[in-house]
Amino acid sequence: MKRSGPCVCILGGSSEDRPSLPTSSQGSQGDSLFQRLLWHLREKWKLLGLFEINSEHEHYELLCMIKAGLRDAIQVSVDHLSRQPLKEEDYASVMTQPHEGFELTTMAGPVFAHFRRFLGLEEKDYQNSLSSSHCFLQFISNSKSKANFFLTNDKRFFLKTQEKWEIQFLLSKLALYIHHLHEYPHSLLVKFLGIHSIKVAREKKKYFIIMQSIFYPDNRITERYDIKGCRVSRWTEPLPEDSHIITVLKDLNFEGHTISLGSQRNWFIKQMELDTTFLRNLNVLDYSLLVAFQKLHLDEKQPNKNIMSRIAKSVHGAWGEASSVPSDRLSRYVKKSTISSLRRSKAYNLAAHNCRLLPDVLNALHTLDGPEHRYFIGIIDFFTVYNLRKRIEFLWKSLLHPGGSFSTVNPTRYASRLCQWVETHTV
Repeated sequence: MKRSGPCVCILGGSSEDRPSLPTSSQGSQGDSLFQRLLWHLREKWKLLGLFEINSEHEHYELLCMIKAGLRDAIQVSVDHLSRQPLKEEDYASVMTQPHEGFELTTMAGPVFAHFRRFLGLEEKDYQNSLSSSHCFLQFISNSKSKANFFLTNDKRFFLKTQEKWEIQFLLSKLALYIHHLHEYPHSLLVKFLGIHSIKVAREKKKYFIIMQSIFYPDNRITERYDIKGCRVSRWTEPLPEDSHIITVLKDLNFEGHTISLGSQRNWFIKQMELDTTFLRNLNVLDYSLLVAFQKLHLDEKQPNKNIMSRIAKSVHGAWGEASSVPSDRLSRYVKKSTISSLRRSKAYNLAAHNCRLLPDVLNALHTLDGPEHRYFIGIIDFFTVYNLRKRIEFLWKSLLHPGGSFSTVNPTRYASRLCQWVETHTV
């Protein structure tokens, strides 16, 4: 397999951040070695629970190709930035770019470029993060998922491999997803930023999605939970504190804990109702509510800090953008009277769309600050459709766990149960 270009592994920041080798002009050799040791300890601490995909890793060459392919794919949207409303053909767009030894395909590229702009994400920043010369990272996690998860070196974006049918499902519901995020711009749904596939010579095509990381920045996170609102098989054995594995705990581990949001509790409950109603209408289940805890520093507890910046961030993308989804595509799913009212509306009622005053932080859409803790919260993994197979699974689990609370239930029950969990565990 040929490499498409250089993929240099650099730990942490730029070369300017790294201590230089000791010389006679730099003081004693002992001081220089001590500084170098401190730097390495700091960088290793940042990567706790992760490891770099360097030249010895099995996925190294694949990720070098993905980097090169994404760099060129995103360059297209950089060079042809469009501020026009989305069109029907944008959702069906397929762009395949050949490279030496592989080809990378981008699906619905104009839609995701529009969505990234709506989120306030600059295309060059997005491109630089995904095609950086720094190594991608991979989890050392207790997750049972068979998918591969790769994280950009700055930890902002995930690449997750998906089955073809999952990609087809997401594309078929993409108009609804974009519409929901325009209607409720502070939604807790994970933010999908791109859908791609890569075909390496003489290998099977691989599909992957790009998402924003909900747990970003993660350097002060102390606990992580994956919540489904049920009890059967929802316990994870905690690992020793000195373990380098990132442990994602589950519902039963959360017992005795609460999410203390104070005045933000009502907003959180309302947004959960809106987002789970959307997922219920998609006929999906088995999605998870991710929750992470971070202790607030004293200066972070000031509610009026950077208030103008927070207001600007909170209304970004909202004014006059109730929906930019083409009417002909949206009409397949939404009543025409609803679409007409959206088109006629010139004002954007922030309260009606459940907007809140966002914190002045890097990952504001998935960050909620309570009196003592900062919480990173988001909904992920909504690809499981309640089909015949899942109905049979429900019957089987009902026999195995009579009266038990397990994951496989109909979408209406699943949504209401997760909302009930939120109401019970928040103050």
